Amino acid sequence: MPVTLTSLTDLARHGFDEIIDVRAPAEYAEDHLPGAINLPVLDDAERARVGTIYKQVAPFAARKIGAALVARNAARHIEEALADKPGGWRPLVHCWRGGQRSGSFALILGQIGWRVETLAGGYKAWRGLVLRELTETPLRAPLVLLDGNTGSAKTELLARLAQRGVQVIDLEGLANHRGSLFGGRGAPQPSQRMFEGRLAHALAALDPNRPLVVEAESAMIGQCRLPPVLWRAMTQAPRIELEAHRADRAAYLARAYQDVTTDPARLLATLDQLRPYHPAKRIETWQALAAAGAFADLAEALMQHHYDPRYAKHRARSDLPRDTFPLAALSPEALDRAADALARRIPEIAR
Repeated sequence: MPVTLTSLTDLARHGFDEIIDVRAPAEYAEDHLPGAINLPVLDDAERARVGTIYKQVAPFAARKIGAALVARNAARHIEEALADKPGGWRPLVHCWRGGQRSGSFALILGQIGWRVETLAGGYKAWRGLVLRELTETPLRAPLVLLDGNTGSAKTELLARLAQRGVQVIDLEGLANHRGSLFGGRGAPQPSQRMFEGRLAHALAALDPNRPLVVEAESAMIGQCRLPPVLWRAMTQAPRIELEAHRADRAAYLARAYQDVTTDPARLLATLDQLRPYHPAKRIETWQALAAAGAFADLAEALMQHHYDPRYAKHRARSDLPRDTFPLAALSPEALDRAADALARRIPEIAR
């Protein structure tokens, strides 16, 4: 019988050796189950061809051509990607709705002797669990936000807290974006669906008896949108506000954003995007600092005239409690000491 999932954490409980997504590469690229590999039984062009024949000619003709293509692709996967799998190997196979594509591939693998199972409802069922987690399920753990002006090492401290056993979710890591105009990380961001799947999986695995710490974000991290349930919880959660000197923050940003500063064209293009918000003379000054390699000075000017005023305006609109946490420095050693102290303080704030 197909495996039915009732929660996003069920996959780990079943203990499959492999999760195989047999959908076309474009479907897989948009979103897939955590850890799944893609062994398509129809590639993108083949899937489009079969679909066209199904609609314009006849379902029987489409199934006949599709079966031949599936068999051909299945043979290639068995000879290549699956060639070294042992006799006791136990994979979970799925497609979009748990239908013909996964059923056909599973039948062939089962005939070999592998302990193959299929996923009831396929990816569509998994997506339903994701949406339920993000839209209907209250946050499982008490939430604390790690806040602070730009350059106060929030993301780095979040990672250090995780190393100390604090329960965290790195939203920027899931979105592959640092949350600012300069925040792209080179590689593309995940699709909204993939971001939601990653986030829902992390939320479903939370320990309700331990505080959850996330970095304070806007409702959008680059192009990825936070789900309403989490966003509402974030707007109401207690905050730890990190405080650091602007000069220290500027030096930290110059180090942390070397991927941007070593790409002059990208840096200048990003500064250009600030033209609607600042006088032309100021933009020219910033571009001159960038051209001269004065990246710490540029970071300090951006914070003084752009980021810090916007943060102060946002902070003035909120009356939620804030627990200030001064940072004497932003060196690795200082951040280690800060993480030790934060790990002790977080349970008290979450009460």
